[in-house]
Amino acid sequence: MQLVKSTRDTLLRPLQIVSGIVERRHTMPILANILIRKTGESVSFLSTDTEVQITTLANIGSGPEETGTTVAARKLLDILRALPESGDVTMTLLNKRLTVQSGKSRFALQTLAAEEFPTVSVADSYNATVTLPQKTLKHLFNMVHFAMAQQDIRYYLNGLLLVLDGNNVIAVATDGHRLAFAQVTAEQTFERQEVIIPRKTILELQRLLEESDDEVRLDIAASQVKLTFADIELVSKLVEGKFPDYTRVIPKGYKNDFTISREELLRSLQRAAIMTSDKFKGVRCMISPGSMKISSTNADQEEAVEELEIDYGGDTIDIGFNVTYLLDVLNNLKCDQVNISLGDSNSSALMSIPENGDFKYVVMPMRI
Repeated sequence: MQLVKSTRDTLLRPLQIVSGIVERRHTMPILANILIRKTGESVSFLSTDTEVQITTLANIGSGPEETGTTVAARKLLDILRALPESGDVTMTLLNKRLTVQSGKSRFALQTLAAEEFPTVSVADSYNATVTLPQKTLKHLFNMVHFAMAQQDIRYYLNGLLLVLDGNNVIAVATDGHRLAFAQVTAEQTFERQEVIIPRKTILELQRLLEESDDEVRLDIAASQVKLTFADIELVSKLVEGKFPDYTRVIPKGYKNDFTISREELLRSLQRAAIMTSDKFKGVRCMISPGSMKISSTNADQEEAVEELEIDYGGDTIDIGFNVTYLLDVLNNLKCDQVNISLGDSNSSALMSIPENGDFKYVVMPMRI
């Protein structure tokens, strides 16, 4: 039975969309597969790792029949990528084998039954629905994603806190050493609620969301979030647990502050980072009226010193930071200037964008 007939690129796109979350090694071998269902012309492609599920549709079905199967995602993707760009591709299902044919190339793949594929059940009802342009949600996630923890035993840090509050949609991420906060305004108004979206889901959304004004619909349930945009539906479990109170972490009322060129500070820190080691990424910052001196040393007694002129008249502060945490935020921001606010040598530093309250970045000091 012929499943699909289309050009290579038309078939490649839905496969690329769903294959990002497929893991090669899994306790359930069928999860290395994608589920393909055909209803007349409409063909759906679905993948899941039991935590996240992605579905997309394409009108590339051949014949009126309804059928479904599962096939190895990576293998099918590799085959299609290797085929010539021009020319049609057909996929035919016969005797539990999927045959992929294009010109004089033919591949026969093993399949597993569609009925055995463990799909994520979608929630019956949702507590809140948010509608934003795709580029707005992508921007929100981009502003904070780098501060998410990776494989932390405090599992609630391995994700992004999404807060609905009034007409604000807020994203917060922290790994316990630094915290990033960003917010955008929605046209809707919400009762305050907080959910934690897993790290893997956020990284996948950054890949899938486009820089477009087309809308993305975000439905939030007690233990699940569903995002619908273009011809894609992504369903993800939420992380259980209590996220730290970010409002207590963000410093207020610091009197020692200055504005500096983001590019200039970034380049100086990149040069200073050369003299740090893999095990110790510390840089020392000496801030005094009119000057910011950045220095780093290593176990071989080598040293780097950078001096920047700043418009500053506050206290003299000698403070150390993990240079990676500073480079992460400066590389991620697109603004010309950054504002830095300091308390003393033992207090967290606050970085923000001048005249913009929608982004804040807090980084703890380290002992040098």
